Amino acid sequence: MISIGTPLLWTLFIVFVLIALAIDFLSLNRQGSHTVSMREATIWLMVWVAVSFLFVGWLWWYLGGASQVPISRELADAKALEFITGYLVEKALAVDNIFVFLMIFTYFAVPSAFQKRALMIGILGALVLRTIMILIGAWLISQFHWIMYVFGVFLVFTGIKMWWAAGQEPDLVNNPALRWIERHMKLSPNYDGEKFFTVTNGVKMATPLFVVILLIGIVDLAFAVDSIPAIFAITTDPFIVLTSNVFAILGLRAMYFVLAGMHERFHLLSYGLAIVLGFIGTKMLLIDIYKIPIVWSLGFTVATLAVAMLLSLRIPAKPGKAGTAFPFSSKRDRKSTEEK
Repeated sequence: MISIGTPLLWTLFIVFVLIALAIDFLSLNRQGSHTVSMREATIWLMVWVAVSFLFVGWLWWYLGGASQVPISRELADAKALEFITGYLVEKALAVDNIFVFLMIFTYFAVPSAFQKRALMIGILGALVLRTIMILIGAWLISQFHWIMYVFGVFLVFTGIKMWWAAGQEPDLVNNPALRWIERHMKLSPNYDGEKFFTVTNGVKMATPLFVVILLIGIVDLAFAVDSIPAIFAITTDPFIVLTSNVFAILGLRAMYFVLAGMHERFHLLSYGLAIVLGFIGTKMLLIDIYKIPIVWSLGFTVATLAVAMLLSLRIPAKPGKAGTAFPFSSKRDRKSTEEK
């Protein structure tokens, strides 16, 4: 598998990520628990987006985008386009991730002042999980070409599942992961600041915030399983796959606080994401018959998501139908099972 990831590029990227995480954690500890304002979240989101595009601009220049050598320019253009497409796809999928986080926070009545730390830990877990899964995925593709078809079928199936779950109310009460946690752990009914464990009547118990962290980790894993194959349909270069994923995730916390109050306005976005996943899965299945150009993938992704968002603003959501049950089962599914 050919990759542009030289030791220098990998080193610079890893150093940047570590510095970014260190700044985030230091800022979090200095501020303590507090409610993130829309202004603060918007500024941070703009900073992360700007940094992402500065990175791809620098990468384009580093690979010879400004060179007079046609081969260097062609490589630089291709890799920059792959990064932007992968970044937008992962960023779009992260929106659905955010709405699930909101559902979990709402269900457990997490105080807004505690949500920032929960998201930060969740994002750190997502970075670790995705790095491991990307390395495994890259190895599998390099060893077994047919795994691309497996990924393609999986993405089409995920797209159908996401379409089916759109507009349905999630059944978090009967979620297997939550029920397992409740059966195997002693849970405190109350929060104790930002602590994960507390002592009640002499008994050490997990706080609701710890349960929230566990569920966020499970959601991260579920979305990583869906989104990693999607980026491999765009590029098989491990460096582009990992960098586009990481840059999309780094701004996730800020994006949550910007979009948390807008989930009802973009109630059709899940349908758009389902179509994008189906398209990417089909692209992967056709890889040995016809290779769809990256620019087409980028154009289709942007156009589909834009149409979904515009239609969301034009068509009002039905009461109770603004969310999505994905990746959990829906209450309708539960009801159908009980009737049988």
